[in-house]
Amino acid sequence: MDPAQPADRVPADRTPPGGQPPADPPAGSGLEPAETDPETPPTGEPALVESAPAVEPGRSGPDVAPDAGDRPAPPPRVEAARSERSPKDMAISLLVLLIPIALLLAFYRGFLGGDEPTTVDPGPAIEQARSANTFPVSQPQGLSSGWRTVSARYQAVEGGANLRIGYLTPEGRGVQLLQSSVPAERLLPAELTDQGQPQGPTELAGRTWQRYTARGNQQALILLEPTRTVLVVGDARDNELRQLAGSLR
Repeated sequence: MDPAQPADRVPADRTPPGGQPPADPPAGSGLEPAETDPETPPTGEPALVESAPAVEPGRSGPDVAPDAGDRPAPPPRVEAARSERSPKDMAISLLVLLIPIALLLAFYRGFLGGDEPTTVDPGPAIEQARSANTFPVSQPQGLSSGWRTVSARYQAVEGGANLRIGYLTPEGRGVQLLQSSVPAERLLPAELTDQGQPQGPTELAGRTWQRYTARGNQQALILLEPTRTVLVVGDARDNELRQLAGSLR
């Protein structure tokens, strides 16, 4: 025997007897079928989810989206600007740089005397040596204007004193006139080094000079006196050395 049912209970099976189609429930009865979302699948049926195609390991291509977490950052783009200049263009650029330099050099030589050596007056050094009265002092006489004095110095040194006067010859060679009271056995090795070797005597203006080799390609004329030694040494030719030595008075 079935238990008593409530009076307002609607039977679960609404199929009318005799196979008739079920009647729609009256409006407002609260038995209207629930509206369902057309995109929500019925209960019990699997949802149709569009999934991304699986990516095979090691596969790459335009249709495969890279994983931002696994992909290394691309290196910074470097604009490699290679010179496309032709040798002619480079030669023109070099010429543009050289022209101002050539003009400055010409101005320096032509107007400022850039090639001219700086000359000095030997008079003060000669007077200082004569005032010291350490040795007799000679001075060149009668040299041409091509001879230029570029240095002059009197200095007291160990064992005596030196008067050095440097000249530039008419041929552009360097010659030094040294008058010293330092003993010759100490002076000559210091000035000529171990390359100084005697080459024989020569007569100049009535005095006997000794010819020596000197350092490098230099040669020397040496006058030995009791109170002084005179050296004319340089890379000038022999005739210019003899001219300077013979002019001493």
